[in-house]
Amino acid sequence: MATIQASSLSSSSSSSSGSAFPRNIRAAASKPQASHLSILKLPSGNLVQQLNRENGLRTINSVEMKPLVSTNMRNDEAHCNSKVVEELYAIMEAVADRSEMHKNICVQRDNWNRLLLNSVNGMTVTAAIMAGLASVSGRGAPHLALKLSSTLLYTAATGILMVMNKIQPSQLAEEQRNAARLFKHLHQQIKTVVAVGSPCLNDVNAAMERVLALDKAYPLPLLGTMLEKFPKTVEPAVWWPREQRSPHEKVGGGMERNGWSEKLEEEMREVVGVLKRKDAAEYVRLSKLVLKVNKILAICGPLFTGIAAMGSAMVGSSPWNGSWAVVLGVVFGALATVVNTLEHGGQVGMVFEMYRSTAGYFQLMEETIESTLKEKEVGERENGELFEVKVALQLGRSLPGLQNLATTHSPSSSTEFASKLF
Repeated sequence: MATIQASSLSSSSSSSSGSAFPRNIRAAASKPQASHLSILKLPSGNLVQQLNRENGLRTINSVEMKPLVSTNMRNDEAHCNSKVVEELYAIMEAVADRSEMHKNICVQRDNWNRLLLNSVNGMTVTAAIMAGLASVSGRGAPHLALKLSSTLLYTAATGILMVMNKIQPSQLAEEQRNAARLFKHLHQQIKTVVAVGSPCLNDVNAAMERVLALDKAYPLPLLGTMLEKFPKTVEPAVWWPREQRSPHEKVGGGMERNGWSEKLEEEMREVVGVLKRKDAAEYVRLSKLVLKVNKILAICGPLFTGIAAMGSAMVGSSPWNGSWAVVLGVVFGALATVVNTLEHGGQVGMVFEMYRSTAGYFQLMEETIESTLKEKEVGERENGELFEVKVALQLGRSLPGLQNLATTHSPSSSTEFASKLF
């Protein structure tokens, strides 16, 4: 009886326990155990959410999408910034290569100017000496040899001079010198943007435009793309991209914002007026004057050597038995040497390019100040006090000197001074 009761109790307990526990726990208990400890398999899903649903409570999901979206946006922004930085570094590498290339070509073309000038002068002097010796050598082979050699040297000097006066090696060297300096300056600007700024796609586009503008302003090859050395109209050199700018809109009243005030804006406008009326116009005038001198010298050099070649060829001929052939062969050879030394030894082409570039520098200053003043929002401009310091340093003046420049050379002050005089 005891055995039967115990078995019945065990069966009833097992049936009651089977109704109280979940199926998975029953299945786990019914399997043979390899050890005394058994790991229970919990129901799938979030246990907290399941208990809340059983108790009739509202479940709040702790995982939200907003942080994930913002994280993705930050990742995309970081990827975009890294791509922009990579593009700027690629542009910096190209700019550094261009700067070195222009520097090397500058040295090469400066050597052209010196070697060609020395060669032409040596040929001209030698031809003049030979023409003089041919006139006193009498008849025969020595006379013929000296005359032909003098004529050949003068002819070769004439051809070389025509090429030199066309390409102007000293001016080519100055162009490459300016290009190397400007590319180096652009490299430093891009480096500063990458180091201390937050570069964006606009910085990449601006750097690309400036590189292309410099390539157009100072080309490397001679054939096809060389700048005109004797232009019909003299204009300042332009090595920056030209942009369409919006018309000026006056902003604000008399309050100072971002370092700007009405007084500072008026001062900058007066500085622009002075640059246009005085500095840029003066250097354009000097460029025109130097260009005229260079044209005269470029014509006279080959002309004199050509006349000397004709004179040396006529030495000893019957119509030219007198001293006129010798005069043409010797005197015009000496004049050609003097003219070539003045033109290429004095580097007149380089002086013309220097004046033209200086006029372009003042024009760039004008456009920079005007574009800054045309900014609609004063807060988006560069800080006014810092901008004033930069303008003063770029013009080689102190802040009081810049203010005196604006007040002294303004049209209103000139009118007032004239009224006091008269």
